[in-house]
Amino acid sequence: MNCIIVDDEATARAVVNQLCSKIDGLDVIEQFDNAIDAIKFLNEHTTDVVFLDIHMPGFSGVDFVKTLKNSPKIVLTTSDTQFAIEAYEYESIVDYIVKPITLERFEKSIQKTKNAITKKAEVESKNGNESIDDEDLYINIDRRLIKLKLKNILFVEAKGDYIDITTITGKYHVHTTLKKIKEKLPEKTFLQIHRSYIINFTKIIDIEDNSVLIEKSVLPISRSSRPELMRRLNLL
Repeated sequence: MNCIIVDDEATARAVVNQLCSKIDGLDVIEQFDNAIDAIKFLNEHTTDVVFLDIHMPGFSGVDFVKTLKNSPKIVLTTSDTQFAIEAYEYESIVDYIVKPITLERFEKSIQKTKNAITKKAEVESKNGNESIDDEDLYINIDRRLIKLKLKNILFVEAKGDYIDITTITGKYHVHTTLKKIKEKLPEKTFLQIHRSYIINFTKIIDIEDNSVLIEKSVLPISRSSRPELMRRLNLL
């Protein structure tokens, strides 16, 4: 696990650095005496955790937390006991250590940080592997909003200023473009195989030459789209 230390006091940085050296697998990759330089570093590099002082001249630790978009986990190291409740309003802050910091307290903070990182990784992995079984798409037809289950969509065909959405239960004629609906469909399941067609490739029955069979419909595959289609298929 990598970390950086951000504190305007050299002595405080040295203390945290020494504590880090006592934890197996925890490596200090950089130290900063101001938040601005730390932000510049994180714009180009990644780290697992930031040990951050709150009160620093010019740009405080709170400003630092608010500025970061994809923040690593943050452990606040401070002499200020008044900010603890407010600190936990920020999702990226996993712990609040009041100086002077003991090794025992520091070890507990590291364990809490590891747990938070593990939990975040599990959530991201779950989200990445979620199926589209419960996802919906709403289409506007004659001023009515009709809900379609994404898993039921077989393919979409461009028809001028309209598209035809063919599902396992029927077909819907919608005033929009293929480009717009492509932006709404998850790439993990849907693929444009031709300038006029987007398919749910989990519904493919057969592929022959430059065409694909979905239900009873034979759809063309463009030469440029074929490599991506073949890459996504689970070939034996």
